[in-house]
Amino acid sequence: MTIQPFKLERYFARYEFSVKYLLSSSDCESLGMDELFGMAAPESRALWDGLKLGYTESQGHPLLRAEVAKLYQRILAENVLIAAPEEAIFVAMQTLLQPGEHAIAVSPTYQSLYEIARSIGCHVTPWPLQSTPAGWALDIQQLEASITDKTRLLVLNFPNNPTGYLPSHQEFDDILSLARKHNLTVFSDEMYRLLESDTGLRLPSLADAYENGIALSGLSKSFALPGLRIGWLVSQRSDLIPHWLAFKDYTTICNSAPSEILGIIALQNTARIVQRNLDIIRENTAIATAFFAQHSDKFACHLPKAGSIAFPEWHGPGTIEQLAQGLLDQQGVMIVPGHLFDIPGKHFRIGLGRKNFGEALEKVDLYLEMRI
Repeated sequence: MTIQPFKLERYFARYEFSVKYLLSSSDCESLGMDELFGMAAPESRALWDGLKLGYTESQGHPLLRAEVAKLYQRILAENVLIAAPEEAIFVAMQTLLQPGEHAIAVSPTYQSLYEIARSIGCHVTPWPLQSTPAGWALDIQQLEASITDKTRLLVLNFPNNPTGYLPSHQEFDDILSLARKHNLTVFSDEMYRLLESDTGLRLPSLADAYENGIALSGLSKSFALPGLRIGWLVSQRSDLIPHWLAFKDYTTICNSAPSEILGIIALQNTARIVQRNLDIIRENTAIATAFFAQHSDKFACHLPKAGSIAFPEWHGPGTIEQLAQGLLDQQGVMIVPGHLFDIPGKHFRIGLGRKNFGEALEKVDLYLEMRI
């Protein structure tokens, strides 16, 4: 298998641990151990205190899978596979696709959601999000026109990384109607689900809404626990689990025992953790609104209705790469240029989930005053 370098991850590897301000972080402010343990029920804390560091069940701890299943309406614990989120994408794509088949993927999105399919030998057609005066939008007719007799998989990512786009309930239903019409398998990256600014905007999980769908989620984004490396695949299709497990035998085999217990504690406190993260996002959204209003001549930005990220466009002089490098060199601020998502032009990603977001924007403001 030949696979292209993961541009976003290589960029983060270069700068993430050497700069002070990660303005493009996609996750929320990470929870600390004390904060998480402060939420633990006695029974869960006993699991931690009595933990032995042996091998774990390949499919995931039964209690962890049971907690994951509670997030869904039609998913049983036996239809949950626990894996690192990136591993879960890899396992799913390797077991769903064959060389010569065709996939369609929302664009922009996380690179592995389409790059793995290409590495298998599949043709991948982007379904592009368009920036309109009203916000980001998808053209359902363009999706239908892209479907061929070789199309096997439709890849969705709502709330979207990096734009923050979330379709309406009607748009979501239209997508699923088209998938049913053409008997497509649909893979849905839902890592930012639960971070809607209004719960009325929240879409059902694809795993609940579509009988031939697979949903990916995990603890990295909405739960602010990326260091646990705990994610999951869920589907109403119980026939997929044996294939996923057989492939996982060649990746991690099983999960981290400490991470699984900490994951149980987190999921038992879903509402509390999500509310904590939404409070950070809402505060930062207000700061971002003021910043972009102040600099409306230099930026255009659709702030998200869901998730912790946005994809503004630079309207100032020079390229977005020049702006990014200047911020790195002079202010210690990292932003992610759009070309790392295979999007040309002057878009870049910002993250609204970190507590030092306002301080980072102050550094951007200072840079603009000095350089522009």
